[in-house]
Amino acid sequence: MTNCRAWRAIALYVVVTTVFTSAITRGATTEDRDTAAPLQPLQPLLDGTPAGGTLVLPAGHYAGHAKVDRPMTIRADGLVVLDAGGEGDVLSVHAPDVVLDGLTFRGTGTSLDRENCGLVASGGARIVVRGCHFEDVLFGIYLKECPDAHVLGNHIESKDLPQPRRGDAIRLWQSPRATIDDNVVRGSRDLIMWYSDAVTLRRNHVSHGRYGMHFMYSSGNILEDNVLTDNSVGAFLMYSKSLTMRRNVFARNDGPSGFGIGLKDMDGLVVEDNVIVGNRVGLHLDNSPMVASVRHTITGNIFAYNDVAVAFMPSVKGNLFSRNSFLENIEQIGVLGSGELRGNEFSIDGVGNYWSDYRGFDLDHDGIGDIEYRADALFENLIDRDPRLRLMLFSPAQHAIGMAARAFPVVKPRPKIEDHHPLMSPVASAAVTQLERPESGGGVAAALLIAIAILALTPAWIGRRGLSPGHLFGLSFGRQGPHSKAPLP
Repeated sequence: MTNCRAWRAIALYVVVTTVFTSAITRGATTEDRDTAAPLQPLQPLLDGTPAGGTLVLPAGHYAGHAKVDRPMTIRADGLVVLDAGGEGDVLSVHAPDVVLDGLTFRGTGTSLDRENCGLVASGGARIVVRGCHFEDVLFGIYLKECPDAHVLGNHIESKDLPQPRRGDAIRLWQSPRATIDDNVVRGSRDLIMWYSDAVTLRRNHVSHGRYGMHFMYSSGNILEDNVLTDNSVGAFLMYSKSLTMRRNVFARNDGPSGFGIGLKDMDGLVVEDNVIVGNRVGLHLDNSPMVASVRHTITGNIFAYNDVAVAFMPSVKGNLFSRNSFLENIEQIGVLGSGELRGNEFSIDGVGNYWSDYRGFDLDHDGIGDIEYRADALFENLIDRDPRLRLMLFSPAQHAIGMAARAFPVVKPRPKIEDHHPLMSPVASAAVTQLERPESGGGVAAALLIAIAILALTPAWIGRRGLSPGHLFGLSFGRQGPHSKAPLP
């Protein structure tokens, strides 16, 4: 009864806080969009600022199509709007050590081939874009050969166009060692890094785009504490090496690809303590790693309520899974094509993963199941061979096939994977705290669905598993097994 009350309290908390924070976010992002004010000339003010000087712009609307050709700081004193009037770029920078602070960029053109931008910078090192707003822009920030840039605390919203016609919110081209932190991006195409190594991206919130984050030939990058929701793909990592992903949230990315995380020809990846929930495919692996001697480490993540938690191409090898929680995914492991999946491990040093459909037991109470977990459902095997059979999910046909496989083991398929040391309790993830941020959003409807699911599952799922709410949320409502992480503060 105590567990039931706790789960209902959590459900109510989710609803109330999401409604409240959604209202705050909508109010905070509503800008004064009065474009009737006359546009003041900006270029003469820039031309009159000496190299290394500071230009403080009083509140007002200024004409775009301006150029910065020397190091300087441009700072807003009040609401300063730079408006291109629906044509071309708003501001272009052709110098190093330029700082843009608190400006609003508005009204670019709509030409994809000319890449109309709110801010485009070329060949300038150590550029800082801080606390700026980009609205009604095709591309937001485009940095070309601009090493050591800092893009901090900006809000970027694309033009209201169909997704294929939108530009990128932030694009780096051969701009290594950039820092991209605390930005909020909504409704753009991608946040993309081309040929840009050693980039760090922390605490960014990206939603309603194509690829939340996209890496092409960019190595040594770090993604930490980001929230990527309601995109076609959360993050797509391609043709790169040595990337680290920690404490990120990938939720409700359900476009045509629908990957929370997509990997293509990647070498050297660490995926730790992420929450991957409600995607079509949580983690998609295609030829990753490429080199036989490389190993990818995937630990401490929560894969929950995805159509497929982890999907492999049959030839993929060299991925190590441990201390992950696989919670109520329609299909825990998918193999996309014919062939046997080999060379991937689902336990490290005697510690496996938690599987919500595990039917084993733990007689010695060490927190590890006494028999192995096997992903060997016959209907899942048939779906992997012919995805059209997903139409029959949850139908009497699925249940009949499952019953036949259990009654007549001769028709039971070979297991797709085996976890020889399955955990008996889920592992809490530090990324759960990211869901409490207002920018992580999700809307009232999503909160209500979560609350209803929690309330509906309370008597059956918790009672059947013998779990407490603390197991899933990292809270100290009940006991934890020896292989669970400490409760979150």
